[in-house]
Amino acid sequence: MRRPIATIAAWLGGPPAIVLSGLILARAIPLWEGIGWLAGCAAWSVAAGMVLARDLRRFSAALTASSSPAALQLVTPGLTNLAQRIIQTIATERETREAAATNANYSQSLLNRLPDALFQLDGLPGSRRIVWRNPAAVRIYGAEESALLRHPQLRAALAEAELADQPVRTTLSLATPVTRDLDATVIRSGDLGRAAPVYILLTDRTRERELNQMRADFVANASHELRTPLTSLIGFIETLRGPARGDIEAVPRFLAIMAEQAERMQRIIADLLSLSRIEMSEHQPPSEQIDIGPVIRQVASFMDPILAKASTRLTLDIAESLPVVHGDSGQLTQVIGNLVDNAVKYSALKHGGSGGTITVSVHATPDADFPQPGILLEVIDDGPGIAREHLPRLTERFYRADKGRARAVGGTGLGLAIVKHVVMRHRGRLVIDSVEGAGTTCRVWLPAAAPAVPAARRSA
Repeated sequence: MRRPIATIAAWLGGPPAIVLSGLILARAIPLWEGIGWLAGCAAWSVAAGMVLARDLRRFSAALTASSSPAALQLVTPGLTNLAQRIIQTIATERETREAAATNANYSQSLLNRLPDALFQLDGLPGSRRIVWRNPAAVRIYGAEESALLRHPQLRAALAEAELADQPVRTTLSLATPVTRDLDATVIRSGDLGRAAPVYILLTDRTRERELNQMRADFVANASHELRTPLTSLIGFIETLRGPARGDIEAVPRFLAIMAEQAERMQRIIADLLSLSRIEMSEHQPPSEQIDIGPVIRQVASFMDPILAKASTRLTLDIAESLPVVHGDSGQLTQVIGNLVDNAVKYSALKHGGSGGTITVSVHATPDADFPQPGILLEVIDDGPGIAREHLPRLTERFYRADKGRARAVGGTGLGLAIVKHVVMRHRGRLVIDSVEGAGTTCRVWLPAAAPAVPAARRSA
C-alpha cells in the first residue's frame, strides 16, 4: 500500500476504530461483532483513501498543467467544486501578475526611451542616493552626477519635495564643463514622512534660452564688424560714380579693393554662422568615436595649396596607437584647419612670405601637463609670437592683439573663438603659449572615449 493512501486511510479509519475498540473492551458489543465492524471500517478506510488519494493526484496534476476547471472530474464529494474554484483563483492571479509585468515592461521601455534625464533616489530624507537612472541620464550626466546632486537649488528642491504633496519645480545652472540651464522637477512617489522613492527629471533648456541671446549677439557682432568693409564699399562706389568716373587707371585699383572688402565680409558672415551653430550644440557632447590621426592627415592634404602659396613647410608627428575620442569629425577638422591656417599666416608674415615651418604633433596622455587619459594635439609655428598680456583674451570674438597685423593676414578675429567653443563641446582644454619673436604653440587636449557601459549595469 502506498504511503499517501495508508496515511489517508489512517486518518479516516482511526477515530472509528478507536471507538469500536473501546466498545469491545467495555463489552458493550459482542467480540465477533466488534471484530467484523473493525474489519469493515478498515476496508472502508482503505477504499476511501485510495479514491481520495487519486483525486488529490488529479487535482495536483491539474494545478501543475493549468488545466481548465471544467475538465476536472473528481469522485470525492465537494472536492470538485473546491478544486475548480482554486484553479480559477490561481488562473486569475496569474493573469493579473502577467498583466502587471507587461505594464511594468512597457513603463520601463518608456523611461529608457525618454530623451530627458531621469534619476531615482532612495533612502531616508537627507541621505538619499541615486539607485537608478535612465540611459539619457547616463549619457548626459554620467561623470557629473555628484556635482549635480550637490547643487544648492536642487538640494533645496529635494528638501521641499519631502514636505510637499505636489511636484517641486526649479531651475538651475551648471557652470562646468560648459554652462547649461536646466529645468528640474522633483517628484515624491509616496506618503509624506516615509522613505519613499524620489524622482528627479532634468530638462535641458540651454538651447532655447541661448537662441535669443545668440540672435542678439549675432546682430551686434555682425553690424560692428561689417561696418568698416561696408563703409569702404560705399565710399568707393560713390567715388566711381563721381570724381573717378571715367578714370581708367583708378577703376581697376578701386575694384580690387572693393573685391577684397567684399571677400572679408563674406568670411566674417561665414565664421559668425559657423560659431552660432557650434554654440547651439555646445551643451551636448558628441557621441561619435573618432581616430584623430586620419583627420589630421586629411586636413594636411587640404592645406597643401595654402602651404605652397606661402612657401611654408608642414611637418606631421603623429604617434601610433592613439586612443579614440568622442568627437564630431567635421568640427575637429575645423579646429585643426583654423589652427594650421593661423600658423601659416603668421609664420609667413615673419619670414616675408616664404621659409616658415609649421609642426603638428599628437600623442597620448597622461603626461606631465595633462594627467587624464586622452590625446594632446599641438600646432607649433615659428612666427612673430604674441605678447603675454594678450594671451588670456585671444579666444574672445573679434579680439586682435595687433589689429594692423591681423588686417595684413586677412583674419576675421573669430578663428580661435570657434576653436574654443568646439573644444568646450568636446569637454577638452585649449592652452595657448607664445613668446614674442619665437612663435606660438596651441595645445588642444581631448579626453579619451570611455568604454561602453552595459545596459544591465547602467540600470543597477
